[in-house]
Amino acid sequence: MNGIGGMGEVTESDALRTLHRVFGYDAFRGEQEAIIEHVVGGGDAVVLMPTGGGKSLCYQIPALVRQGTGVVISPLIALMQDQVDALRALGVRAGFINSTQDFDERRVMEAEFLAGELDVLYLAPERLRLDSTLELLGRAKISVFAIDEAHCVAQWGHDFRPDYLALSLLGQRWPDVPRIALTATATHATHREITERLGMPDAKHFVASFDRPNIQYRIVPKAEPKKQLLSFLKEEHTGDAGIVYCLSRNSVEKTAEFLCKNGIEAVPYHAGLDAGTRAAHQSRFLREEGLVVCATIAFGMGIDKPDVRFVAHLDLPKSVEGYYQETGRAGRDGLPSTAWMAYGLQDVVQQRKLIQGGEGDEAFRRRAASHLDSMLALCETAQCRRAQLLTYFGQEAAAQSCGNCDTCLTPPETWDGTVAAQKVLSTVVRLQRERGQKFGTGQIIDILLGKKTAKVIQFDHDQLSVFGIGEELAEAEWRGVVRQLLAQGLIAVEGEYGTLVLTETSGSVLNREREVRLRKEPKRAPAARASKSERKAKSAAAAAELPQEAVPLFEALRAWRAAQAKEQGVPAYVIFHDATLREIATLRPAAVADLAGISGVGEKKRATYGEGVVEVVAEFLGGAPAAGAGGGAPAGADASAGPDLPLTDDMEPDWGDEEPDWAS
Repeated sequence: MNGIGGMGEVTESDALRTLHRVFGYDAFRGEQEAIIEHVVGGGDAVVLMPTGGGKSLCYQIPALVRQGTGVVISPLIALMQDQVDALRALGVRAGFINSTQDFDERRVMEAEFLAGELDVLYLAPERLRLDSTLELLGRAKISVFAIDEAHCVAQWGHDFRPDYLALSLLGQRWPDVPRIALTATATHATHREITERLGMPDAKHFVASFDRPNIQYRIVPKAEPKKQLLSFLKEEHTGDAGIVYCLSRNSVEKTAEFLCKNGIEAVPYHAGLDAGTRAAHQSRFLREEGLVVCATIAFGMGIDKPDVRFVAHLDLPKSVEGYYQETGRAGRDGLPSTAWMAYGLQDVVQQRKLIQGGEGDEAFRRRAASHLDSMLALCETAQCRRAQLLTYFGQEAAAQSCGNCDTCLTPPETWDGTVAAQKVLSTVVRLQRERGQKFGTGQIIDILLGKKTAKVIQFDHDQLSVFGIGEELAEAEWRGVVRQLLAQGLIAVEGEYGTLVLTETSGSVLNREREVRLRKEPKRAPAARASKSERKAKSAAAAAELPQEAVPLFEALRAWRAAQAKEQGVPAYVIFHDATLREIATLRPAAVADLAGISGVGEKKRATYGEGVVEVVAEFLGGAPAAGAGGGAPAGADASAGPDLPLTDDMEPDWGDEEPDWAS
């Protein structure tokens, strides 16, 4: 299949013909065509494209139309077999070499590579440290080097892999072979670091839109998060595949157990499980319909499952980049999906403590604190979440309201929280100045509410002038105030017990130099249930994709696909994506030739599965299947917190002529 343009110049139409013939698509999306044309012409490229944006085509098509074998550097050893299976189902001659193979399997793959019998070869980055691998690559013709998950080269990134630092040797050793570095998400700083560390100063940069309009972003106040998650799944995603992210291994285990006890099939995934269990759970997720994986961030990178309908977070991610990368694993097929998070005060306290007590120098802690600040700003915004995400990545939103996030569908109320903020800060001041004490959020709120708890009485906190001054707000509302003050850097946490301390900006609030605007906390107990407008928008989007009368045929096609996938031992999406089955269910092709115009049905898949698909359609419609139709067996210290400032008179509130009794 290599070099379909021959030894002469490869034309733009070769790439388009390959797209249609092999992959079954009529046109490129977004920047794909420009990227492919540049790489096919021999140029280096750095590509930033969101998950589900079609990054793989940007190196697969150049590998097919240029002479030689495309070498893909990927850190995802556990997924290489599935990636190769998916390409082989398309008729692409693909293979991999990694540590999961025995000696004989590697020898066979090396022989195919040297004989020019592979279109694409996957390698893990650590193999390029071996002289034997470099010698092997030097004996064959290479069409393109693709460096996937390129953000792994960034030492400040969330998936840093030291072996990526050695990949600059590719340009030095094979200067005439084009290189393409791809990642789903990167800030400008990470983008620059990718370019520098991979030694690609002359590369052309392509930055696609980071907008994923099919994903609905929702963040709800945390209150019994596992129950909120269960409600969310049962009301909106019954029978759907999805990922639930938790911060700790213990939380992962307990959440998976909780879901199973409540009728939702779920499995855990984290680094503490043995390799066999992790591999089995990942394989089940890829191959089964409707399975939920509860995981730490150890799970998900490179997962090519297109029908993940939701990604949920029960704990606050450490950065916007991490959040975007994780939520981007939902809805790769372009169909309506949900990114849902339960977020609360303890998340903020916990993440601040992790930064303070974590490894790394002061510069690392400052960077981590900055990442967390951006994540908190996204959680606390009263504006469009999608617009804020795009702004973080240096892009402008098409409109101020996306119409598909919670803040757009149900705009939150804001209020002037300046006095409330002053009451919290004054309580911290009183405790430190008058008692030399520091306490956490719970004690601060108990004092404000005038609760005579055992701890309040033990320390005589009922004698403070601030005792009982906050009865106008409920406990949940005060927790929201403290959470938002932490998010805005107007107060900080320190130490093992998460005590509250002032920051450099606290004085501006105490002295009435700064207004504090806060989101209003919901009066009722927060729930995961989507609002009526949210559910209506989601239902309308789903209906637009699949007419109601086509649903039974779609389900019949899914059942047929599941049987095919089980027989072949491959994930269902390797056969066809849901989006392709939806189009088939809508158009109801009567003959194999009618599949030619359906997106995602290339020549190989039409030949392999065409008769089986037509038979399912015919049986559903009550007609006779085409002659010869069959099953279609396949051929083959927190910097943002600031210092603990000495308490001085000028940090007392400036009340003017209206000083309340508690402020004296």
